[in-house]
Amino acid sequence: MTLVTGLVAVAAGLLIGLSLGALGSGGSILAVPVLVHLLGQSPIAATTGSLVVVGATALVAAVATRPSGTVRVGRGLAFGAAATGGAVVGSRLALRTPGDVLLLAFSALLLVVALAMLVRSHRRRGLPAEQRPADVPIITLRPFTCACPRALKVLVAATVTGLLTGFLGVGGGFLVVPALVLSLGLEVAEAAGTSLVVIVATSAVALLARLPGDAPVPDWGIVLVLTAAAVVGALAGVRTARRTDPRRLSQAFIALLLGVAVASATAVLA
Repeated sequence: MTLVTGLVAVAAGLLIGLSLGALGSGGSILAVPVLVHLLGQSPIAATTGSLVVVGATALVAAVATRPSGTVRVGRGLAFGAAATGGAVVGSRLALRTPGDVLLLAFSALLLVVALAMLVRSHRRRGLPAEQRPADVPIITLRPFTCACPRALKVLVAATVTGLLTGFLGVGGGFLVVPALVLSLGLEVAEAAGTSLVVIVATSAVALLARLPGDAPVPDWGIVLVLTAAAVVGALAGVRTARRTDPRRLSQAFIALLLGVAVASATAVLA
């Protein structure tokens, strides 16, 4: 690893961590293009390396964010557990998919998620607080109750999120945040904090599913530098999130999705 490569990795890692700490997402959608286009890794190797970067950074960010009250650990662990099966299947599929196809699928998914978030944001503006379902239990044991249609919605969202996380080799924050908003009714700030718990779980499972076999691996030295810088950036991002309007976080998140989608698709098709 040259000095220039190391400096690029540090700068990019700080940006990745800042995004992940402030938005609870965005780190993985930056890590993959950075590893491919700036640090010379193959798409499959980059998607593997990004799981390490984002998983480790999310763990640090989750611990730092929890005192703010926006991390719902129980819901995050439940959602993460439901997503693990999909993550394993997606990881296996990714190893059999050409790199350019992975990057194009990555770009298309970002556009779909950004549009879904825009629609959801518009619809939720007029809803009174009592109609928002985030605090309503889905399943209770004593007495036993089940909001089964909503439970099915959460299960489907978690499985699809895990599948796409494993397939694209990302931490999944850009998938988890809208999934938590759309299926559990969390506000963006709560979804951002809770998504960190999900990211740690799904990243670990997807990485373990990828490591056996002959799949290309990244330059681990670059990955470690990127991870260390991202951890520092994440701590700064957590502080930024505490002083920022949730609506602005949502707008920044959508803008980030659209920008990276266009840039990644352009790079592949050029």
